[in-house]
Amino acid sequence: MDGIAQLLAGFASALTLSKLGYCFFGVMMGMLMGVLPGIGAMATIAMLLPITFYVPPDSGLIMLAGIYYGAQYGGSVASILLNLPGTPSSAIICLDGYPMKNQGRAGPAIFLTTIASFAGSLIAIALLVGAAPSVARLALKFGAADYFSLMIVGLVAAASLTRFGIARGLAMSTLGLALGLIGTDVATGTFRYTFDNMQLADGLSVVAMAMGLFGVAEIIHMVGTRAARHGAVTKVSLRDLVPSRVDLEQTPGPIVRGGLLGAVVGALPGTGASIGAFMAYGLEKRISREPEKFGTGHVPGIVAPEAANNSAAQASFIPTLTLGVPGDPVLALMMTALIIHGIQPGPTMIAEYPDIYWGLVASFVIGNVLLLILNLPLIGIWVRLLQVSYRLLFPVVITLICIGVFAVGNSPFHVMQVVVFGIVGYAMRLVRLEPAPVLLGFVLGPMVEENFRRALQLSRGDLMVFLERPASCTMLAFALFIVLFSLWTSHRNAQLQRVSQ
Repeated sequence: MDGIAQLLAGFASALTLSKLGYCFFGVMMGMLMGVLPGIGAMATIAMLLPITFYVPPDSGLIMLAGIYYGAQYGGSVASILLNLPGTPSSAIICLDGYPMKNQGRAGPAIFLTTIASFAGSLIAIALLVGAAPSVARLALKFGAADYFSLMIVGLVAAASLTRFGIARGLAMSTLGLALGLIGTDVATGTFRYTFDNMQLADGLSVVAMAMGLFGVAEIIHMVGTRAARHGAVTKVSLRDLVPSRVDLEQTPGPIVRGGLLGAVVGALPGTGASIGAFMAYGLEKRISREPEKFGTGHVPGIVAPEAANNSAAQASFIPTLTLGVPGDPVLALMMTALIIHGIQPGPTMIAEYPDIYWGLVASFVIGNVLLLILNLPLIGIWVRLLQVSYRLLFPVVITLICIGVFAVGNSPFHVMQVVVFGIVGYAMRLVRLEPAPVLLGFVLGPMVEENFRRALQLSRGDLMVFLERPASCTMLAFALFIVLFSLWTSHRNAQLQRVSQ
């Protein structure tokens, strides 16, 4: 009952006019950028992050969160109409969404994914209300060694979920950790890896890194691709949105299973929405009596992953806010916004800042209701938006990125960092390296170092402290299991590929 009472208090806070305005702006921007292929939540949040420095922390977090889960709603629209995912987590929707569009059922596909998004979000919100406070109370018993091991699990989990293998993922996580060392050593006050450049005394800018690796690099990658020169898309009217009775009968089970699976996956540090969506699709195909229909325009193939990616997106706030370990790179940026305001996410956050936590959870409900109400009537606008030439859109986005990063520190040096990280991010794409683990490692790097050093100070330099504490030992064993399982899976897949050839 305490959770329900606190949630009601959160609604009282979130329903103020100013916070409703930030929530509305966030979900609309998220949905808008989710519809446009290749931009997504990360680049949008990176562009708008400087705004949060000038507003109350709860309002800024509500806006950024709205962008994040709003993008999940919009991402499926481009997947269905263009076979181009608006967000990484909506890529799996292309497998059955685009065939449904080719069958003249684009309207029902968009309607059903909207309903699945809303239902999956409600499942995650229930988990936030019921489980997050318990997780926070458990985390209060953690020591420095336990936190170090937990962050290692998050980094390893993020590395293992990259498309190009865990070895490359771990290399990128390590690169992020190394970049996080640049600047002033908090313990000794000495400069590290600054090369006598005083502009690096405070370290690299996480905003510039995010904008470069995800915003600029994505735009460079998209120039000249099919997404940049797409033509007309199918027109969808409100009348076309009505699904058939058969479609509705196939919907409830996959939505519930996908939502539950996404909530569990999203609550694990370092996983995020994409893996939840792919796992939900695989689960539905495995248990289906008609697996051959998947990939041909089958309704469970769109509603299960759609429910999972929205559920996982909002459940990923659990490790971010209660443990201080980002659920995914997007949450790492939001965590940065809170830290800038002097609020350290972790096990004491719910107790110290209940208005922020419960106001955020209440805003999830409000934002998802807004998205449910707005998404369907705005389908005509989204269809016309997809016809806008990217030759006009890309320069506008680049300009906004430069303005946003300059506003963070009023320094041209930050803009130069965006350019450098943009080029590096594009080069990483060419050699099949993912930028997400880099950002996650960069954000977690200082915390990993701090807890590692603190644990050694308390144990007088004895490394066995990480194995003697049960929680730390269990988490390190789990991280080792993830590495070994990923290597075994890669080896097995390589053998199967050789056999098939």
